[in-house]
Amino acid sequence: MSSSARPSMWTWLAVTAVWVVVDQITKWWILQNYQLGDQTVITSFFNIVRAHNTGAAFSFLASAGGWQRWFFIGISVAVVIFILVMLRNHSSQKLFSFALASIMAGAIGNNLIDRPLHGYVVDFLDFHWAFLSGMFPRGHFPAFNVADAAITIGAASLIWDELRRVRQSRG
Repeated sequence: MSSSARPSMWTWLAVTAVWVVVDQITKWWILQNYQLGDQTVITSFFNIVRAHNTGAAFSFLASAGGWQRWFFIGISVAVVIFILVMLRNHSSQKLFSFALASIMAGAIGNNLIDRPLHGYVVDFLDFHWAFLSGMFPRGHFPAFNVADAAITIGAASLIWDELRRVRQSRG
């Protein structure tokens, strides 16, 4: 591949920007059209809801008293700086860089925009299945948002990238 055809850091920053814009537009729409606790049933297993999360994943530390807001913001600043350095040094590694760009987008959307702006993260995607009842109340997986999806897709992409790398090195 010629150097001009290799993705640059700007490519991955654009990926991050797309994730962040979609995340913020969807959250804005929820905030404009739903009150806290409102829901719309879409299918037998999916609702649109408005939920506020002051904690981390699965509402971890949600009732910690407020310090967690600044903790998550600080961690996200460190994560974004680290990812920017990694993207600058590894922008030609497509899957790896896509993963990092996606994770960075989630950190920005949830912790560097939502938390300072609202004091909480806006969640709205509510999936529920009876088989989850043993793990989650009434089978409802914790509500999440586009930024959470970006982080999850990024994490899965990192794992996939590492598995490919290990397989190629054995190859």
